[in-house]
Amino acid sequence: MELGITPGQNADITQAEPLLENIDPDAFLADKAYDADRLINRLIQRGITPVIPPKRNRTMQRETDFALYRERNLVERFFNKLKQFRAIATRYDKLKSTFLAAVQFASIIILLN
Repeated sequence: MELGITPGQNADITQAEPLLENIDPDAFLADKAYDADRLINRLIQRGITPVIPPKRNRTMQRETDFALYRERNLVERFFNKLKQFRAIATRYDKLKSTFLAAVQFASIIILLN
């Protein structure tokens, strides 16, 4: 698992490529916010299957494996469990390194349960 902390005003897609450099998944499951040609082309180059529904305004609609896309709920449920930790949900820690350590610690607790 790979984690990264960003400012709240940054879009999540800006961190997708840097986080993917350190791992080698078979598929990349994400919502429509990640539907960008640059990211999809990079995934295909690396042999990673993009499982991202196309935005409605795309001129060429891509095929999406919606049976595999349904597995994305595991990620959503993980974030829901992570937000049950009050210090994580309200970001008590001011330093990025301290907050990242708290998120990693909470993630370990979740994965062990």
